[in-house]
Amino acid sequence: MSTFPRAVAAPDRPGTVSAHRVSPTARRTALLAGAALLSLLTACANGSPQSPPKTLPGTAGPASGDTSTKAGSTTTAGPAASSPSKKPGTGTGSGSASATATSGSAGGSGRCHTSELRASVGRNDPGAGQENFPIVLTNKSGRTCTVRGYPGAAFVGASGKQLGPDPQRSPGTPTTVVLAPGRSAWSGLTFSNPEISGADTATPASLTVTPPDELDSLTVAWTRGEVPVSGTASSVRLTALSPGTAP
Repeated sequence: MSTFPRAVAAPDRPGTVSAHRVSPTARRTALLAGAALLSLLTACANGSPQSPPKTLPGTAGPASGDTSTKAGSTTTAGPAASSPSKKPGTGTGSGSASATATSGSAGGSGRCHTSELRASVGRNDPGAGQENFPIVLTNKSGRTCTVRGYPGAAFVGASGKQLGPDPQRSPGTPTTVVLAPGRSAWSGLTFSNPEISGADTATPASLTVTPPDELDSLTVAWTRGEVPVSGTASSVRLTALSPGTAP
């Protein structure tokens, strides 16, 4: 037999609720409260529930005409502005035509292009055993343009082959020559008379002239007889362009 005394439940007293007896309503309330507490604890363990996304003012789309966006910037790609078409030989500048060709940069509106010029060879002005021919460049375009420095030149035979070396440049200070439409600039083509110098000669069919800073050349028929192409004193020289058609 156990020596521990057996616990005896106290009898219920009138007007009190027994500690071992719970009503169904209280039990249901306790279960609901526990479920709510368990749900709250689970939510806290997993982090706070996300709030619904907010709508911010403005737009995330590209601006009108744009087809792409870059990170950190917005690029607007509208239609490209059309640039005026440039015809060969017309140049890009504009300006008032001066009364005469002058030196200096004022009044010019861009370099004269080969297609805007006409080349010719002026009358010989011999002196002291020298033959001196002015090479003339005339502005045949409708705009004012400029030339500066030395032209290129070469004698060419009937077969199209160059005769002799390229002319050398005579010392001088180039100036900018402003050519209004119809105005001219000239460069002196000089060589020693072959009959005096004893240089080897040839008779060119034409003279090619290249304006300063241009790649295309102009061709002028050569009707001035023999020119030195090799041997003693066969050098041909050119002077820088000056306003006008002759010295």
